[in-house]
Amino acid sequence: MAEKEVKAGEAGASKAAKAEKKPAAGKGKKGKDASAGSVKIAAEGETKVSPSKTPRLEKLYREKAVPGMMKQFQFKNPMQVPRLMKVTVNCAVKEAVGNPKVLDGAYDEMMTITGQKPVLTRARKAIATFKVREGNAVGVMVTLRRARMYEFLDRLMNVALPRVRDFKGVPTKSFDGRGNYSLGLREQIIFPEINYDKVDKVRGMTVTIETSAKTNEHARALLTELGMPFRK
Repeated sequence: MAEKEVKAGEAGASKAAKAEKKPAAGKGKKGKDASAGSVKIAAEGETKVSPSKTPRLEKLYREKAVPGMMKQFQFKNPMQVPRLMKVTVNCAVKEAVGNPKVLDGAYDEMMTITGQKPVLTRARKAIATFKVREGNAVGVMVTLRRARMYEFLDRLMNVALPRVRDFKGVPTKSFDGRGNYSLGLREQIIFPEINYDKVDKVRGMTVTIETSAKTNEHARALLTELGMPFRK
């Protein structure tokens, strides 16, 4: 009987010692993370490209563009309506041929504008006239899909383009006949994310919007429904 009481006392003492070693609520590594701003670490399978909330432009496509184009072109199935596939943003830097460090500024600005890390574009063949060798980095490029694509186009059409000096609309003849539309921008400072004081040089870029449309008419109607300010 005495031996059982001794063992019970030892077990209680060990439990008390373990309880003391455990960090109190709000302290330790987890407590610091929670108090630092409740930063949520993405779990396995989660991706920032597909957020919980649907982008505004995607809602506009489903609620306005799809019914409008079905009525305009007499589509019988919503799956026949053209949709956005991807957006490619390309920035060529000719000074990078002689000074590759110039690409650092273009890289950071492209990442700030699109919210995605760009890739370096390299010369496919050597051109002696321009002192370009095969494989030289000559620019940066980003390919956007899903939510980031919709969010970028929303900011481009409703925030960035209206800030262009003497803006009268985008050209209507930049379709390639296969549902793709290309738009050239002369300045990256039209995007509000860019800090003008930190810009080392004004650079232009090309935005290519790829859709599933088979004709220029369908592609233009789709972009018009989404709010692209075409020149009249």
